[in-house]
Amino acid sequence: MSTGTGSLTALQDCGVLQQKVPLAEFTTWRVGGPAQWLAEPTTTEQIPELLQWARERGLPVHIIGAGSNLLIADSGLPGLTLCLRRLQGSALNPDTGRVHAAAGEPLPTLARRAAKAGLQGLEWAVGIPGTVGGAAVMNAGAQGGCTAEQLISVDVIQFSDPKPTLTNLSRDELAFSYRHSALQTNLHLVVAAEFQLDPGHDPAELQRRTSGNLNHRTSTQPYKLPSCGSVFRNPEPEKAGRLIEALGLKGRAIGGAQVSELHANFIVNTGDASADDIRTLISLVQGEVMEAKGIALHPEVKRLGFETPD
Repeated sequence: MSTGTGSLTALQDCGVLQQKVPLAEFTTWRVGGPAQWLAEPTTTEQIPELLQWARERGLPVHIIGAGSNLLIADSGLPGLTLCLRRLQGSALNPDTGRVHAAAGEPLPTLARRAAKAGLQGLEWAVGIPGTVGGAAVMNAGAQGGCTAEQLISVDVIQFSDPKPTLTNLSRDELAFSYRHSALQTNLHLVVAAEFQLDPGHDPAELQRRTSGNLNHRTSTQPYKLPSCGSVFRNPEPEKAGRLIEALGLKGRAIGGAQVSELHANFIVNTGDASADDIRTLISLVQGEVMEAKGIALHPEVKRLGFETPD
């Protein structure tokens, strides 16, 4: 593996590796300071080289995808930020139902492709503004479905090893639970995932169902303003949104951050929010719910660059 100046210069020349890049445009909340270094690999082969380069320089590494469910500090991120949103592509087998998708493949795109191919199982995913890799890490779910139900395995790079290597982990090794997987320990970087869907269904019916799920989400959730999706995990059997709404917190604002008037489990950027505004509002909502109901709300949001991380 080469990490010489020439190869890294080539990565910089083609735009894969850049310095001091503002990260606000890389998050769905549209907030966040600059990355010291930002890399957007377009092939899996570029990733080990970038990780090795960061290791040799003692740089911390942060992994991001589509930037949903992510809050980056206003001060930005030191070290190397790896954004996998350009690592896209998928292969679907209409006969067997097997689907292989790169980590940066948008989940809604994959859901629509599966429905068009008559593959049942991802209709719930059409409204989630994330990537395949992020869905595997977070066990993303909606409309009664979740990633763990269809996922077979993930291809990961173990960047905790002295030499980052590619390996495959089965679903049984991922310890899936509600909005959780073993991948959240940050020892593995997901580069692809394989799913088993149910083949042989009527594409028109699946497309109708998929569109219906999307219409339901867009009519009940605030898609017109930047947000991260749902902020809090549901403290089952309670629902976070209902708890927050019952306390009259819809519309509560700090700076440019506001609890959505449409869905109380969303915090939206009304135009000039900072990451600190959002983080403070998250804490305010948690405190109000704990004081009134004695229930701890745990964020789904991953926070990066703060002095006191999650």
